[in-house]
Amino acid sequence: MKSLAAQLARNNEKTWVVTYHDFLTGEQQEPDGVKISRVSNPVHTHIGVLTWVLTLNQEVERAAANIYYGSNQKVDIIDVHDWHFIPAAVTLKKALAVPFVYSVESLEEHRSHGANSPFNMSIKSLEWLGTYEAEKLLVKSEWMRDEIVRIYKVPQEKIKVISTESPNWIKEILEVYTYSSTGGMLWAKN
Repeated sequence: MKSLAAQLARNNEKTWVVTYHDFLTGEQQEPDGVKISRVSNPVHTHIGVLTWVLTLNQEVERAAANIYYGSNQKVDIIDVHDWHFIPAAVTLKKALAVPFVYSVESLEEHRSHGANSPFNMSIKSLEWLGTYEAEKLLVKSEWMRDEIVRIYKVPQEKIKVISTESPNWIKEILEVYTYSSTGGMLWAKN
């Protein structure tokens, strides 16, 4: 994600990254032009990663909404990396009418080897919600595209395979962003 944000900034795209940090919070601008908003979890004791993620999402929503209103509502798309911030992305999509792209790095089906405990099913539900609500899904391989189609029954045309090894990868991502915003990390067209 860091190279994506830096590459977007090099292409003169206003780019914000909302991320987590235990202690360092607030906004800062990187030398490459990327603006970073770090949030911490307001709840400090958790029974597991799922409660940690769900309570952290309120801070992600707050930070993203501050960016949205601070930029005169000129945020065109949200790019969410993996399942952790899907609840925030869906809330922002519905509340602010900002579409999102879901960049899928891995799937719970693979991480848990098919386990179907309530914990695993909750994460799978969040992944499914992301595949359903996102305008487009970004993956790095055809294998991952095929797995999303198999597991979540997503139409193949909703998924774009973009390898960061490709010399035109940033151009391809910008095309997806443009298409999706007219149809995580926050991105705004100039």
